[in-house]
Amino acid sequence: MPELAPCPQCQSSYTYELDNLLVCPECGHEWNPEEQEPVEEGLVVKDCNGNILQNGDSVVVIKNLPVKGATQSIKAGTKVRNIRLVDGDHNIDCKIDGFGAMSLKSEFVKKA
Repeated sequence: MPELAPCPQCQSSYTYELDNLLVCPECGHEWNPEEQEPVEEGLVVKDCNGNILQNGDSVVVIKNLPVKGATQSIKAGTKVRNIRLVDGDHNIDCKIDGFGAMSLKSEFVKKA
């Protein structure tokens, strides 16, 4: 069985063939391997469900997050708009109403 190319969007190695296309089960991307496009190399950040996040997306916090130095925490269900992706442990920079500028981990948010 020939080795299939990894997904050009999320680099998943679990691709499979569907007719004349290759399909990625993780991000849902479909492409024709004969019409290969140039791949953008960059930061790939996924939410708790495995969806790929991009700059400017809106996300929802999935659990209560305590904030150091604040008397209250960020509640589950809080919608955060216009995120910015950065490299590091806390890979989402954003502004949250009532808290100001924050850095969040992508594992505690889902794409809205």
